[in-house]
Amino acid sequence: MIGELLPQTVVAVEAYGEEGGDAPLYPGEAELVQRAVLKRRREFTAVRTCARRAMEKLGVPPQAVLTGERGAPVWPDGLTGSMTHCVGYCAAALVRAGDLASVGIDAEVHGPLPEGVLSSVALPGEAERVAGLTRDRPDVHWDRLLFSAKEAVYKAWFPLTRKWLDFSEADIELFADDGVVGRGGFRATLLVPGPEVGGRRLGGFTGRWVAEGGFVATAIAVPHG
Repeated sequence: MIGELLPQTVVAVEAYGEEGGDAPLYPGEAELVQRAVLKRRREFTAVRTCARRAMEKLGVPPQAVLTGERGAPVWPDGLTGSMTHCVGYCAAALVRAGDLASVGIDAEVHGPLPEGVLSSVALPGEAERVAGLTRDRPDVHWDRLLFSAKEAVYKAWFPLTRKWLDFSEADIELFADDGVVGRGGFRATLLVPGPEVGGRRLGGFTGRWVAEGGFVATAIAVPHG
């Protein structure tokens, strides 16, 4: 699901249900979740199992994935990537740092957001567009998709800036592919100065989304040039 949204240079590995949740953790990882509930520990383990499988596919020895500033994953030298997990699904997407500047992925259960959440994460224009899309295409939970896209934007942004990005600091426009069910893209316009990549300052990101199998997923790949 995630892999189809990203360039071929990216290796994406995903798992469904309980797959990978009982795999052994690597040194330093267990301490990060020693006080977490069982559900959280299993998600933590499963997504790192996906990440290690992706490392192997890239020819990198599997190793621990620790957390750095603001909880961002710390990748082996020469790699960059992103991870996501929700109830019943997790994925990791890794790429050689020479091939892409940054990657951001997110997955969510495909259902409406809890009451009050949309108003706390959406700009007025975003909320209006979500309402219009919901009228025209009720097969997609556009509020949940917007939330996922904002998460993917942050995950693509943070490795490039090492700064926080608030939900209100990116304006996201979602759209569906013509004649294709459950597929589309999005544009994120940054409302704060963007990162400098390849000698130019980015004004935003573009990404892709998919809705299938009870989940929605979003992904962004940021090129160097």
